[in-house]
Amino acid sequence: MIGKITTGKSFRGCMSYLHEGRLQENEELQKLEMEKKQAEVIYYNQCFGNKKELIRQFVEVAQLNPNVSKPVFHASISFDLADNGKLSIQDKIDIAEGLAKEFDFADRQYVVITHADTKHEHLHIVANRIGLEGPTAGDSNSYRRMAEYCRRMEQAYNLTKVLSPNKFLKPEQRVAQSQRVDQRKELLKKHLAKAVTQFKSVKEVKSFMEQKGYQVELGRGIAFIDQQHVRFKGSQVGYSLADIEKKIRQEQTQRQEQQMQAKNQARDQRQAYGQEQPKSLADQLREVISENEQKEQKTYLKKEPETHYLRAALAAGGELFAGLLQNMPEEEPETPSKKKKKKLGENQSYHISR
Repeated sequence: MIGKITTGKSFRGCMSYLHEGRLQENEELQKLEMEKKQAEVIYYNQCFGNKKELIRQFVEVAQLNPNVSKPVFHASISFDLADNGKLSIQDKIDIAEGLAKEFDFADRQYVVITHADTKHEHLHIVANRIGLEGPTAGDSNSYRRMAEYCRRMEQAYNLTKVLSPNKFLKPEQRVAQSQRVDQRKELLKKHLAKAVTQFKSVKEVKSFMEQKGYQVELGRGIAFIDQQHVRFKGSQVGYSLADIEKKIRQEQTQRQEQQMQAKNQARDQRQAYGQEQPKSLADQLREVISENEQKEQKTYLKKEPETHYLRAALAAGGELFAGLLQNMPEEEPETPSKKKKKKLGENQSYHISR
């Protein structure tokens, strides 16, 4: 008989896992997960209802003492394979009630849930550490207290003794167990390090790890179960789901930069050896236009023909004409007697013409 205790912050997360299993990628997989779990609530204490109703009831009571950051008490008890079928439903309820008294939450909300997703029979107890009255249920020395309680239940119900907690192993046994775990972790890290450099998505990484013999649990997080049925969370080996996604993105960015660098180097080499690629049509047109513009500029800047002889001849003619004008006699001004004679002459010409 093996017992484990954890405390947490979220009743929603804990209840959802116990009722529906691990969060899956789609509804179809989630339905299969629920069918595999076969969750059944066999006992209610100061609460009742389905998953949503239980979450609401537990949260409402927990809000009575908001100073407690981890109001969730979660205990799991697994029985040896040899003890399958020995315990009735009532026996399991009695064991859970005894645990509630041991950890001081018998007068608080708690439920007892059984699962059928493993070969080993096991049950879960979810309790509210905060009650309507009295102090918060403590969890000090929970490791030792749980181990002692399991030993008593094994004796009371004639169950197989399982001294699995490392604290109760001999020193040399603890060292050997620790070394085996470390070796498994290192092997898992090695496979994951290779996967994130080769593949472009979490789905591809999952397939690769399954080919290596691991069971992969993928939901809100990621976990791996090796061939010896030892389970590791991804975060235990530095490869949480978020870490894997981040490393994949980094590898993709690095590959793109390397490809760009290789292209630039190839281009530089072609230029160095005079093997630059042919110019585009647009570049060729620009060169032709530039050459034509240069030709036009040369045409506009061409020197005038030698015409200084013509200019000299024109200048000499101008000077001669000016001299002639100066030598012409000036016309005498008309006096009154001349005007009278001129008018008399004009009248005589008129009568003659008549």
